[in-house]
Amino acid sequence: MDPETPRPPLPDGVVAFVKRDCPTCELVAPVLAQLGAKTQLTVYTQDDPDFPEGVEAVDETSLERSWHYEIEAVPTLLRIEKGRESERVLGWHRAEWEALTGVGGLGSELPDWRPGCGSLSVDPSRVDALRVRFSGSKLHARRVELADLEDEVEALFDRGWSDGLPLVPPTEARVLAMLEGTGRAPDEVVAIVPPDLVPCTVEKVAINAVMAGCRPDYLPVVLAAVEAVCTDEFNIHGVLATTMGVGPMIIVNGPIRRAIGMNSGVNVFGQGNRPNATIGRALQLVVRNVGGGRPGEVDRATYGSPGKLGFCFAEDEEASPFEPFSTQFGIEAGKNSVTVFAGEGPRNIVDQLSRDPESLCRSFAVCLRTVHHPKLVLGFDAVLAMGPEHARIFREAGWSKAQVLARLHELLQLPGAELVRGADGIAEGLPLPAEALDSTFPKFKEGGLMIVHCGGGAGLFSAIIGGWANGAIGSQPVAREITR
Repeated sequence: MDPETPRPPLPDGVVAFVKRDCPTCELVAPVLAQLGAKTQLTVYTQDDPDFPEGVEAVDETSLERSWHYEIEAVPTLLRIEKGRESERVLGWHRAEWEALTGVGGLGSELPDWRPGCGSLSVDPSRVDALRVRFSGSKLHARRVELADLEDEVEALFDRGWSDGLPLVPPTEARVLAMLEGTGRAPDEVVAIVPPDLVPCTVEKVAINAVMAGCRPDYLPVVLAAVEAVCTDEFNIHGVLATTMGVGPMIIVNGPIRRAIGMNSGVNVFGQGNRPNATIGRALQLVVRNVGGGRPGEVDRATYGSPGKLGFCFAEDEEASPFEPFSTQFGIEAGKNSVTVFAGEGPRNIVDQLSRDPESLCRSFAVCLRTVHHPKLVLGFDAVLAMGPEHARIFREAGWSKAQVLARLHELLQLPGAELVRGADGIAEGLPLPAEALDSTFPKFKEGGLMIVHCGGGAGLFSAIIGGWANGAIGSQPVAREITR
């Protein structure tokens, strides 16, 4: 690619950007002729070098200056002093034009004010090509040339970049557009991605976000998720290498959920919502394509799960009776954040009859005991995804999240005699000594059971997402604030 086009200088004095295909520019053409006779004026015309009449205009059909000087509307009037912009006026406003130019009595026969039109440099049909032309050298990734007869989508499959579904070809225009979603430099290293321990830049994340189908405003969420999983605490290498079918689950909190249109309600774990589907997919593609975490190689899951294509959803904070999920990891309520958890696929809890907290807690407890195996305790964490109709029971009773968790912890104190290997004719279990058989053991370690509020408003259901091995030998949930 050619080096980035340098920002061309503008001459000192008054500078105007116009186009013929703009009623306001046509309106102020006589004013520009008036200014040309009384001040040092340079006019750049975006679509017709012969416009406006009576003024010697500069051909700006390349839109180079319009792009570099971020001209959003025409007419735009600038004052340039010693090569630097000191003032700017958009559209026609007599008083502002007179103040900027120092010339009075402008356009006395015209209305006092008229809005301008969109600059051609921000025209959606042109902006991607202009971005490539004038800022494309920001990209450092290698270019892959395709033969004339190669199908782009098939080529991505053939090169092993796909998760099994079609990918969006990551052209320069698309990647540069994706990078508009963040203020971070394209060459900034986001994380060292296991298992191959490859440095991953913002640009690399953007490329995979394009392939996943993300919009640019999703990119900050993907970046935060990449940072979170590539920590020693989360241990994505171990999550990949385990034969258990777990993968990164992303829970999003904060205003960004609504800003980008994430789903926290009906069909929250299912299909049909673009940010939910593509953010989780983008993370998995980064792990695959940058870190080398491919199924059948480092990824040794016996079964895997559909969630390993991408598992991402938002918490329904507005309807929740509890504080946001992210607060238990030190994130202030109201802050945009992701929390990653090494989770299996969700399983439903069906309780259509409980109408008081005690009964519902008992239902939850007997279901939670089955996480991975009813006789295995302390080794696994879990997320209880509480549906709105179940959550309403606790709200109406005035129970806090802490009270719910405390009661579940009490109900999940399990007798050693039931957990020991061989009990109930089941070889699986704990290798307990005889003196421990009269003791009880908690199903989950302190903090190992977490509650998130989500799901559709109709249906007395909740869900369990079981985790992988916890602690130093396994994976711990990790939260990160989302920054643009």
